[in-house]
Amino acid sequence: MDHFRRIGQLRRRLTKAGLSGLLVTHLPDLRYLSGFTGSSAALAITRHMARLFTDGRYTTQAAEQVSSAQVQIVSGSPAVAAVEWLAAQPGVELTGFDPSRTTVAELARWKAALPSRLRRGFLSALAAPLVEPLRRVKDEDELTLMIEAALMGCKLFDEILSFIRPGLAEFEVAAEIEHRARLLGAEGMSFETIVASGPRSALPHGLATAARLPRNGFVTLDFGVILKGYCSDMTRTVHLGRPKASERAAYEALLEAQESAVAAVAPGVSCGEVDEAARSVLRRAGLAEAFSHSTGHGVGLEIHESPRIAVDQPAKLFSGMVITIEPGVYLPGRFGIRIEDMVAITRTGGQVLTPAPKALIEL
Repeated sequence: MDHFRRIGQLRRRLTKAGLSGLLVTHLPDLRYLSGFTGSSAALAITRHMARLFTDGRYTTQAAEQVSSAQVQIVSGSPAVAAVEWLAAQPGVELTGFDPSRTTVAELARWKAALPSRLRRGFLSALAAPLVEPLRRVKDEDELTLMIEAALMGCKLFDEILSFIRPGLAEFEVAAEIEHRARLLGAEGMSFETIVASGPRSALPHGLATAARLPRNGFVTLDFGVILKGYCSDMTRTVHLGRPKASERAAYEALLEAQESAVAAVAPGVSCGEVDEAARSVLRRAGLAEAFSHSTGHGVGLEIHESPRIAVDQPAKLFSGMVITIEPGVYLPGRFGIRIEDMVAITRTGGQVLTPAPKALIEL
């Protein structure tokens, strides 16, 4: 990972925003810019210098991981130390911080650490994030890791099919997925594994419970793994027993909607257009009201990143972005279905990173 290049790109954005300093405290941003994976740190960036502040627990780790910034070990708050350092740098008159990642209490502590003459004007809330737009477009190293994570998810899905049977508790299925993920080398799960069966499959965010898998009904599996910091995300819905005609029809409509949205992915296309590609299919099938959430989201070092693939979202897709396409149909008290792929935007269209089967699987 070329962390020097990333900090260089950030500096250009910093200058354009009229800032002479930047305080970065969001850990995924820190990892992106420096490679540091610890749980407590702050990164201070000026037009000519970069310094990472962390505590004594990470002395060895920071020395091994960080080359794009000087490392300073502190005994107190790394963010406070970073603010104090920025205030002492010649030519640094205005330092930006991300207000969406900063609590009121944190900001008060930072201001209290400044000389009284700087407390009013030195720290400036960014009008828009500066690191996040850089993270949207993945480089080759990032894409390689994300492809590996996505394929691990597909392997887990393939393996879990022989485990699923009526009578198992949902949390037993989730535990089996997570156990096998660890055995395959995952650092952890991207989010709490969703296993929602029978009428519970109509819950879009149905985390696994003690509910038993039915003899006849849908089972939605939504999970992801973390590999070297990068997340995967996929959903497949299978059916235990023989589906009714109405269940099969709903599944086929959703599959068409999902594949229509995948086919719409291309550089320059707006997020709203991709969302509409899925929504229009479900509208024709009379299932528009049953699709209650957005069509997808960016993914990378965090499971939910920008852009948002949703109604009327004007943001355009760029080559190198990785997004999810995950429309769903939810009929309360009856059943729910969701199908989700990770898709990398290429120069000519979209590359599906999760090639696990999507045709209706009956177990």
